[in-house]
Amino acid sequence: MITPKVGSISWMDLTIPNAEVVRDFYAAVAGWKADPIDMGGYHDYCMVPPEAAVPAAGICHARGPNADLPPQWLIYITVADLPASLAACAARGGKVVAPSREMGGGKMAVIQDPSGAVAALYQPDRGG
Repeated sequence: MITPKVGSISWMDLTIPNAEVVRDFYAAVAGWKADPIDMGGYHDYCMVPPEAAVPAAGICHARGPNADLPPQWLIYITVADLPASLAACAARGGKVVAPSREMGGGKMAVIQDPSGAVAALYQPDRGG
């Protein structure tokens, strides 16, 4: 797996109450194929573009740790030091919407900037 570069948008996903309906919508509209991910009693989906080997985005249920996320496309910005980035967020008038947690070989948190826009910050594990 390639580690995303700091500052890059490394992922995007959509968290909504009924992931199957929206999964099927994007399959029909964009031609994406759904790759189910077992979430322990239900599935979220990595969405793979036609003729691609890697997913382009995720479509997730608003359950468990995602229950409070807004129903919008959420970008994941790669950072070098998640705690430092969260501290800078608070110092600059932003707020943490969802605290740091393990995800996909790293840690992520969701923030809101001073304008109200929401983004996720992702710090990949750099160990080997």
